[in-house]
Amino acid sequence: MSGNRLSGRLLSTAFGVIVVAAMLFPLYWMVNQSLQPGTGSGNNALFPVHPDFSVYAQVIGEQGSSLLTSLAIAFGCVIVTLVVAIPAAFSLAKFPGRAVTIVLTILLVSQMVPSIVIANALYKTYVDVGLLNSLPGLILADASAAIPFSILVMRAFMLSIPDGLLDAARVDGAGPIRTLVSIVIPISRNSIITSALFSFLFAWSDFVFALTLTTSGKIRPVTLSIYDYLSSTIQDWAPVLATSVLSALPAVVLLVVAQRYVAAGALGGAIK
Repeated sequence: MSGNRLSGRLLSTAFGVIVVAAMLFPLYWMVNQSLQPGTGSGNNALFPVHPDFSVYAQVIGEQGSSLLTSLAIAFGCVIVTLVVAIPAAFSLAKFPGRAVTIVLTILLVSQMVPSIVIANALYKTYVDVGLLNSLPGLILADASAAIPFSILVMRAFMLSIPDGLLDAARVDGAGPIRTLVSIVIPISRNSIITSALFSFLFAWSDFVFALTLTTSGKIRPVTLSIYDYLSSTIQDWAPVLATSVLSALPAVVLLVVAQRYVAAGALGGAIK
């Protein structure tokens, strides 16, 4: 390897490390400051030489119910999304017709509508049917954003399933539901996991639906709790940032565990 080529690689690696470090520094500073309670935002050391975890015990006691509420909403959103999106994606992929193009266009357009518009549209309906300030109401609202995305992701993958495989199942006597459950779902595992992960993240990080569709303190997801917590403890940032660290942990764990499935699911529809 020539000296110029080696130098070029070293420079590109160094540039990449600097860019990644700059992007991750806010996350590091969030963790660092959460371990130094009692200091102002501008008086923290660069490294937590004597880390204090007591603020995490305080935050779990004060914000634990909000974290559990967000978990319930996120897992509920995943379940509703998969139950609706899997058969819908299979139908759009393997039962073509003129309506498919129209439905796909509607799904794409729905992804471009801002969440606040959908939230305002849902508010009056929720008041009429009694879903305001309820877990099912927030689950359905978050699922309304996750279902179109999941259908598009899974349909792209299901298009690559050979028709001959489905024909063989029909010859053996399998109906549409048996074919979906026994053949399509196992084959589409990567795209289903990808859709489930993003549905979870949609619901876990939602702020607009939670703010619009909850008018009391009965249901408080962690995003709203951080917003309220921020205004009440602004003199000490450690509890606020500790809450942010705890709220980021489920998303980080899921992304680390499912990253290989996400990569395969995202590329599955592009490679035939």
